Amino acid sequence: MSQLVTLKIDGMTCASCVARVEKSLLKVDGVDVASVNLATEKAQIRTQQSSDELVPHLIAAIEKAGFEASPVNHQNVQQKQKSIFDLHGPYAVALAIGLSFPLMLPMLLMPLGIHWVLPAWLQFLLTTPVQFILGSRFYVAGFKGLRMGSGNMDLLVAIGTSAAYGLSIYQWYLSDFGHTHHELYFESSSVVISLVMLGKWLEARAKKETTEAISALQALWPNQAKLLATRDLKNLDYKELPIAQILPGDWIVVLPGERIPVDGLVLDGASELDESMLTGETHLVDKQVGSKVTGGSMNGSGRLIIQATDVGEESTLAKMIRMVEDAQAKKAPIQRLVDQVSSWFVPAVIAIALINFGTQYLVFHEFENALLYSVAILVIACPCALGLATPAAIMAGTGVAAKHGILIKDAQALELAHQLNVIAFDKTGTLTVGKPKVMSFHNLTNVPDEDLYALALGLQLGSEHPLAKAVIDFAKEKNIRPIDFTGITAKVGQGIEGQCLSGSYQNKTIALISHHALKNALAGNEFEKADLLAINELNQGRSVSCLIDQTNQSVLAVIAFGDELKPGVAEVMARLRAMDIKTVMISGDNHLVADLIAKKIGIDHVYAQVMPGEKADLIKSLKLQTKNGLIAMVGDGVNDAPALAASDVGIAVSTGTDIAIHAAGITLMRGDPGLIPDAIEISKKTWQKIKQNLFWAFFYNLIGIPLAAMGYLTPMLAGAAMAASSVSVITNALLLKKWTRPTH
Repeated sequence: MSQLVTLKIDGMTCASCVARVEKSLLKVDGVDVASVNLATEKAQIRTQQSSDELVPHLIAAIEKAGFEASPVNHQNVQQKQKSIFDLHGPYAVALAIGLSFPLMLPMLLMPLGIHWVLPAWLQFLLTTPVQFILGSRFYVAGFKGLRMGSGNMDLLVAIGTSAAYGLSIYQWYLSDFGHTHHELYFESSSVVISLVMLGKWLEARAKKETTEAISALQALWPNQAKLLATRDLKNLDYKELPIAQILPGDWIVVLPGERIPVDGLVLDGASELDESMLTGETHLVDKQVGSKVTGGSMNGSGRLIIQATDVGEESTLAKMIRMVEDAQAKKAPIQRLVDQVSSWFVPAVIAIALINFGTQYLVFHEFENALLYSVAILVIACPCALGLATPAAIMAGTGVAAKHGILIKDAQALELAHQLNVIAFDKTGTLTVGKPKVMSFHNLTNVPDEDLYALALGLQLGSEHPLAKAVIDFAKEKNIRPIDFTGITAKVGQGIEGQCLSGSYQNKTIALISHHALKNALAGNEFEKADLLAINELNQGRSVSCLIDQTNQSVLAVIAFGDELKPGVAEVMARLRAMDIKTVMISGDNHLVADLIAKKIGIDHVYAQVMPGEKADLIKSLKLQTKNGLIAMVGDGVNDAPALAASDVGIAVSTGTDIAIHAAGITLMRGDPGLIPDAIEISKKTWQKIKQNLFWAFFYNLIGIPLAAMGYLTPMLAGAAMAASSVSVITNALLLKKWTRPTH
């Protein structure tokens, strides 16, 4: 069975670093797939081996490539404390700028008519610590990249600034140590390093904002929980324990104003919870005995006693964080193309710089200009923005989606959602509330109603089907005791049958079947009598089941079920129609019921009486019909999972089953169908940001390299432009955070 290992990587600066780490990881025995993300600074490795055995080898491979790595703990992500001696931190940036400013000052004073130059020895003293101490990170990372047979941003900076520094030393020597007849370029190397350091620091700060959604989710976890010492609701003697020590089954006290520490069931008390950070729902949700609560929710005015059900990595909050992190760590398909381009980018830039140097020197005999122009090319062409363009937008898009209750499991789902042509909806639990009720019970025998209620209840006990729950609730309201059955067998899409052990129908085979299965079960007058009643109920938009005595081939009762449509479903269909998306409803219900509901809410096409096992085949068939179009499937049940997996984009409703959620690329954290067009809108905005970012990333290089080659960009301006390109790409992606749900 394959496993997914996630590692945190420190020290990557550009897309070339990503390619180097991936190449190194793929050389490790047992690694099937390796995907590295520059924006999240994480690697995801798929392997068939035990992760515990493989992790040390993976970390060693990353360190050999020139970077630091550590395993990711999803529940407790600790930020590293920045030391004052950290060469990547703000103190180092401030020191570099402080040492470089006197070197820049003569240039700033020149437009004012003040011609003042620092002595060569002072320029040397100011520049050297910037070049070789504060800038040592570029030499170290560049050398490691070169050792692995690839170039990166650090190598370009190291070569470019070293050339400027070396030229200055040479010119100083020619000037006989003090008589500055030759121009020095110490300020170019010093300022370029300072600007690149400033740009990377600003970039790191901006990247933190793109992970705000994860940080906000992690902040929902309380550090401790109040564990009841004894399971006595009258004696609330509790002790506070770290949340990591809470186990399933423990009884927890939650006081007013505290966060729920774990997923659980309310045993005592009543309150209202704020679940907005988990579901995007703004109003408070009432909770009482028997209600499910989710860890991370904020308790309102009441005290609650809850029994822990899911804790730690199995809790809803942990799964949400893992899903968002995985989506941000995985690559969108377009990013793989960008990575391929980037892998050739650095060698190509070095070649262009060398050709330019050779041309300028051999043709125009200008050694200094040739060197400076080539340095500017090396600096402006750093592929940082190219590597960040796609992942920064993906991170911002998945973050804003999570804030509104939409969890996107992988980047591919986010990239494809805006291209959808058709969306297929399961009916029960997706378009309807999913809690059908018995609306009418037609007794077709002389036997008392209570006896038939007991038969239906006995057949349905233990079933998780929505109609079975409706029968159970109906019988409970009437205080009916079930009749025992043996040999109960469920026939998918048709009904359930078993042998009755007592009462009026002892030793008879009794079945509760759907209306469309009735014709195959019975014939003649018995069928016609039940069919007339059933059609009347179906015309009112109700689902129908029939209780039959298979031994005597007779209909005992016709039961009609009603299920409410979710609020705003018709408006959702109108929004999708405005997006030029066709809608399809897939239902196991009768054609009459399905058509009536579809007409009411504006569904374009209906497939009724579809067996659960046929849904996936129907999705595949729809994909063939739409040719180049993309299809999404929206569902919530176990039987929807194959169809969700078969679609181009699976959308699961989190109020449904775990298997449906695992099969889907997008999960709606609340049962609001309005989140579907919201997810498409976020996908569209994210895709726009990706295109804009890639345009600007290429624009900087396509314009900057020729300008640098012709001498219109000094190395300092090139450094500023390179830093600005990375920051602008991330800032553009961060504009996605301003997206708000449209009001209708």
